[in-house]
Amino acid sequence: MFDILSTTGVIFVLIGVGYLSVRMGVLGASDTATLGKFVVSFALPALIFRAVTQRPLSEIADPGYLAAMLFGSLAVFLAGYWWMRRRDHSPQASTFHAMGMSCANSGFIGYPVLLMALPSVATSALAMNMVVENLVMIPLVLVMAERASSAGQGGHRLALMIGARLIRNPIVLALAFGMAISWFGLQLPLLIERSVDTLANSSAALSLAVIGGTLATLPLSAVNGSVIPVVVGKLLLHPLAVGLGLIAMASAGLDVRDEGLAAAAVIMSAMPAMGIYPILAQRFGQERSAAVAMLAMTAMSFVTISVVLWLALP
Repeated sequence: MFDILSTTGVIFVLIGVGYLSVRMGVLGASDTATLGKFVVSFALPALIFRAVTQRPLSEIADPGYLAAMLFGSLAVFLAGYWWMRRRDHSPQASTFHAMGMSCANSGFIGYPVLLMALPSVATSALAMNMVVENLVMIPLVLVMAERASSAGQGGHRLALMIGARLIRNPIVLALAFGMAISWFGLQLPLLIERSVDTLANSSAALSLAVIGGTLATLPLSAVNGSVIPVVVGKLLLHPLAVGLGLIAMASAGLDVRDEGLAAAAVIMSAMPAMGIYPILAQRFGQERSAAVAMLAMTAMSFVTISVVLWLALP
């Protein structure tokens, strides 16, 4: 248990560095926003690109992992949306509450945790989570939010708009180029390979500091009982649903090839909501509730991540 607390402790120390840097005036809110853009646009895509080019696609695309993660994420998203609509929340509010419950922070928090707890499968798990999140979950959220907006558009135009956003997404581009290079067995020039490595190695510490800096701009007084369903859904129901997905896939003959990778699926799903959660919500007027939910779940996740690591590590 001490080893587990040491792992989660490092994560939250780095988040604390970002938090204190903003609180003490060393960095401003705009500085952490700029660092966040750098991580999302360069460091994290480099990490994904390296993950999918350094291993054969057969080692990255584990059907059992992908299916369990997709099953768990969609199940929690749909259940969260249904529950919020029953509580008389608007379609847009319900969509982003459901996103907060089902879209994990795989890159900014999940990967650094796995890098210490399960380094042998960390990059493979990250790459597969990015596939599920960027090709299924985020488009689903955008489709539902856009359709619920007062300026709703036709299905064809909506699909074109979301498709255009996806093909400009640096993470999606990194996934696509990396998979193509891995598929054709191409060797990168040494200059490119070392540049990608340097960018990728900067992602873990920077991303955690960005999370802390972002949280420092949110008032603790804003946290109230309205965020409880989102926090419970994300920190408890999402890993439970992914765990059930792993059991269901194993029963169907789609066992995850590696015990560590199966544990990584549950650990990844136990992370707080993804860093762009409040950013996506902002376009639809839901940024405050999203940011408050993220603050509450990040604070509570020190305990829940430690428990999940204790239960899930092989």
